[in-house]
Amino acid sequence: MEEQFSRTEGLLGEEAVKHLHNCRVAVFGVGGVGGFTVEALARSGVGIIDIIDKDTVCESNLNRQIIALHSTIGQDKVDVLKQRIFDINPNAIVYAHKCFFLPETRNQFDFSQYDYVVDAVDTVTAKIELVMACKEAGVPIISSMGAGNKLNPTAFEVADIYKTSVCPLARVMRRELKKRDIKKLKVVYSKEEPVVRREIPASIAFVPSVAGLIIAGEVIKDLTSQFMQL
Repeated sequence: MEEQFSRTEGLLGEEAVKHLHNCRVAVFGVGGVGGFTVEALARSGVGIIDIIDKDTVCESNLNRQIIALHSTIGQDKVDVLKQRIFDINPNAIVYAHKCFFLPETRNQFDFSQYDYVVDAVDTVTAKIELVMACKEAGVPIISSMGAGNKLNPTAFEVADIYKTSVCPLARVMRRELKKRDIKKLKVVYSKEEPVVRREIPASIAFVPSVAGLIIAGEVIKDLTSQFMQL
């Protein structure tokens, strides 16, 4: 395996690294959480990455989003992130989709081609649609719950949606998924009570980034579990 991934190979093993090179992961939403997830997936050697977002980089993103720089303001987030992935791993294959995932855009995606899906979108409607699409395709998915208005990055946990507490978004998701007979969903959520309550969520550099990295860790562990016990 090339030198770039030698340290990863030392931890996961050669077969696991080769497997990651052939895996295709889709990350829906590449803002504060999803951007850091993509960063870690690329650095871990995931060979094929789909990034889905219609947003552009704006000044208010500078405090927490890995792709947000003064030099990237006004650019499409997926374009900036695509170039960043290539700068990390020139051999990666990247599919950039300039759209928001919604029920009306679902048909643009063939979920059966993904090995894993990351839900880092903001709306309940989109989250539920992603979960349903993955269930129909038999593809594993991990969802990010609320990271806004929080200050404690150590309060994040990985759990099934039906074992979550405190998080308002998780509460809504539990109710809506139960209606649709969804029995389980792996999520990353925080047990921290909101520090503030605002219509537009407040955020800081070290909270959504941690959520994104935890998600990436779960994806890598799940994709390589057949090769080793982590």
